[in-house]
Formats: sequence, C-alpha cells, structure tokens
Amino acid sequence: MEVWEFGRAVRRWRDRVAPETVGLTQGGRRRAAGLRREELAGLAGISVDYLTRLEQGRATAPSEQVVESLARALRLSDAERDRLFELAGRSAPGSGIVSRRVAPSVQRLLDRFEGIPVVVYDAAWNLVIANAPYDALMGPTADLRGNERNGVWRNVVGPASRARQTPAEHEEQVARLIADLRMTAARYPHDDRLRRLVTDLQAASPRFAVLWETVSDSPAAEQSRHKVIDHPTVGPITVDCDTLVVAQDDLRIMVYTAEPGSEDAERLQLAIVLGTQSLTAEPRRG
Repeated sequence: MEVWEFGRAVRRWRDRVAPETVGLTQGGRRRAAGLRREELAGLAGISVDYLTRLEQGRATAPSEQVVESLARALRLSDAERDRLFELAGRSAPGSGIVSRRVAPSVQRLLDRFEGIPVVVYDAAWNLVIANAPYDALMGPTADLRGNERNGVWRNVVGPASRARQTPAEHEEQVARLIADLRMTAARYPHDDRLRRLVTDLQAASPRFAVLWETVSDSPAAEQSRHKVIDHPTVGPITVDCDTLVVAQDDLRIMVYTAEPGSEDAERLQLAIVLGTQSLTAEPRRG
C-alpha cells in the first residue's frame, strides 16, 4: 500500500472542498479555503484521530467502508474514487457488487434535506449514510457494528427500532424486506458480502430461513407511510416516511417528516435539537 500517497491524496482533496459546498458555514478565520480535518471526519463518520493517522500514514489499512465514506465526503469523481481505492490497496467495487457509492449529484440532493431526518441504504439494506437529524430521531447509527448496520438484520435479529409496530405489522415488514433482499441477491449473484449476510441470517433466525425459501418474489407494497417513533426523550412522534429510489445507483433514500404546524412537527424538531446537541458533544469513533 502507498501509505503516504493515500494520506497526501486525502489532504489534497480535502483542501479543495469549499465548506459551503458540503453544507458547512465558513465561520471564523480559516487558514485554508478547504475543509478542516474535523469537518471531513464528521462528514465521513470517522474520528478526527483516525483521519489524522490516515493522513500521516500511521493507519495503513482503511476498510472499504472508510474509503467509500471518504470518497463521498470529498465529493470525488468516479476516476478519483477509483484512485483512492487503489491507493488504499483495494479494488473499487465492480458492477456485479452491491454498490455503496453515493454520486456527487445524489449527495447534492441529500444536502438539500438540511434539518430533516434522512437515511440512505444500498440495495441489500446496508446503511450507507444517516444524517444527524436521523440519528437524533432514531438513535445513533455510529453505535451499530457489523450486521447490525443492515436493515434486514435489525428487523429479524435486532436491535429493535424505535418505530412502533404491532406483531402483524412487523411480520409483514420482515416478509417485504426478505423478498426484496432475495431479488437483490438475484441481481448481484457474485457479491460475497451479500452471500455472507444471507448465510448469517439463516444461521441466526429459523424464521428467516423459512421465509427465504417461501416468500413471494413480488413483495407487497407497504400499506402506510405513517410511523410512530417512540422517542426516549420527547415521547411518541407520528411521522411520514417516504422512500426515494435512485435507480441508477440502486440506493434507497428514506426521508422522515411531520405535518407542518402539528404537535408532532414540534416534537420532531425538539428531538432533532436535543439529539443533535447530544451527538455533537460525543466524540466519533474511528
């Protein structure tokens, strides 16, 4: 691995990103026009210490997830992203692999949702991005590790979501997710990570194993976009959850909103304010 060149590339691309292009305010005197190290770390979801070690060549084995997160946060072009993977000693995910790529154009769209809870999943329901309002509403996603970052796993095995459901509603949602995952597996038959996920789910849940073999290939549409979120601080919040599909990149963008002027909108805003303050006070993990 070209350790020093990887760090130099990250630093060079960090210096060229203007804060306002990633939704940050200039604020205070800046020695350079680009992003501060702590700003890039926050955008990529890694600790400042880990980013420092990457840039200085003291961390030598960034994961695929970290490289992809840095490429997204730095708004790299496809060619630059491929170069960053190469410098990390990795191959960029190919066409037969479920992509975690968030194109700059999609990222610009996500930036428009400032102050609104938004989470992005890939085609296999692996969590790609969750913004601070989403973490404030649904709980910190940085605490999720391994398979817990997969939406199917969390619904089948746990940990449980803050979204309120009856047993029947939960069973319907699990069946929809498994049917969707099976269709994804058919589209990406050579994705080793997806195969491991299915194997792990089959081992962890006899119910999943049965549904994987029997569920309909045409998942039923979700009956309602309305969800009640049991927030631990402000109480129940009724929201609308709309899923936007980026067909070319095979991504799912879930956006949570409440009726303007309603008590739920006030609770949602309070949850975001309190949660964002709490998350800002906690150091990120690398």
